[in-house]
Amino acid sequence: MSADRGPERQQQERRERGLVLGAMHFYPGGEHATSWRLPGAQPERYLDVDYYADFARTAERGGFATIFLADELYVWDRFASGVEHVVNVRTEPFTLLGALSQLTERIGLAATVSTTYHEPYHVARKLASLDFLSQGRAAWNLVTSAADEEARNFGAGTHLAHADRYRRAGEFVQVVRGLWDSWDDDAFTYDKGSGFFARAEKLHVLGHHGEFFDVRGPLNIARPPQGHPVLFQAGASPAGRALAAANADAVFTPWEHDLGAAQRLYADYAARTSAAGRDPRELLVLPALSPVLGRTPAEAVEKLELIESLTPDRVALDLLSHHLEVDLSDRPLDEPFTHDFSGGTNQVQSLYATVQELVGEGRRTLRDVYRTLLRRRFLPGTPAQVADHMQERFTRGAADGFMLAFSSLPEGIEEFVDTVVPELRRRGVYRGEYRGETLRENLGLDVPSSRWTQVSA
Repeated sequence: MSADRGPERQQQERRERGLVLGAMHFYPGGEHATSWRLPGAQPERYLDVDYYADFARTAERGGFATIFLADELYVWDRFASGVEHVVNVRTEPFTLLGALSQLTERIGLAATVSTTYHEPYHVARKLASLDFLSQGRAAWNLVTSAADEEARNFGAGTHLAHADRYRRAGEFVQVVRGLWDSWDDDAFTYDKGSGFFARAEKLHVLGHHGEFFDVRGPLNIARPPQGHPVLFQAGASPAGRALAAANADAVFTPWEHDLGAAQRLYADYAARTSAAGRDPRELLVLPALSPVLGRTPAEAVEKLELIESLTPDRVALDLLSHHLEVDLSDRPLDEPFTHDFSGGTNQVQSLYATVQELVGEGRRTLRDVYRTLLRRRFLPGTPAQVADHMQERFTRGAADGFMLAFSSLPEGIEEFVDTVVPELRRRGVYRGEYRGETLRENLGLDVPSSRWTQVSA
């Protein structure tokens, strides 16, 4: 992409593309840990492929660019409430997305991949295979993992340090992309007459030797239809932002209720992307958004209050204990709370900073802190009000689109597609149609050329 366009031209290109929408599936039942208790939720279907197919087809009906499956590599059993009250189980994403590739037609299929607890060769091969199965719709959501529980499932007592995780992730991406370029696009001839299956000069050995990985290559599958399957990334810390700016095609950002804060975050990603030598257009900024819809504003708030009421106090305390890495089980929920944040965290730094901000000088109670954390994740309102927020963020330079995480499933996504999507289309900010066959085409992203083509040129 050329980088010589001014701001006005860039804004025009964004308007022509329109909003980009994606749908996240985190917990069976909905976005919150106890959404499974909501009326209409179907948590018992978490192993039913039709449950996920219905989710994907509904998103496809709404013209969403992609779905993505969240993933964690552990059971949250640090506290008993995590087992007793939270839907803490999930399917392996590549297996499920392979099935969904045959049950959907146009929508992108993104698997969450931890670069801390996978190896690049396996991931490159799985994503290339999914890209072929789906005819160019594969994507990966890069995470570095955040909990010691995951480390203990992979032979380590504690998690890698934050800085080490992100250095490993950056190298991981380079190895995976190098492996995808193992074969030139025209390497395979399948010539029965001559007996030549492939051309040896079109095969390239990666020969990577780095801090974390030694990978010879080449990959034993052809170059993917998209060249490189789309890379999403969700880190919000400075290291996470730098990783996204240098490598990602799209980044999931936290939802900012304040427009100015959202604009500053958007500008920060643009500046970092430019500093990394890339055109800012090459990184789509997609804030997370969890709408709670009602026919009236009051009805939407009532739905949010229902989610709050279904969260046992035990779960609220234990979730905060998890984020702060201390046991708060003996602390009263309704007395002012203070905490020493000087030690930092090796878990999710952006979330830790948010909790630190909420605790402040100790005037809030633990219940207040938890309730505010919960409410910050959701946007209650009528379909028109939710569309207002989305349109404002898009037209005022705070978002290229949104990654939607619904408070209830399957009801939430069905309601959004039936009510908010038509409103966005009517306003002209969302096309809601597929422009091509591959996910890259539908996101307006170029197909990357092979590193070996670049070298020979």
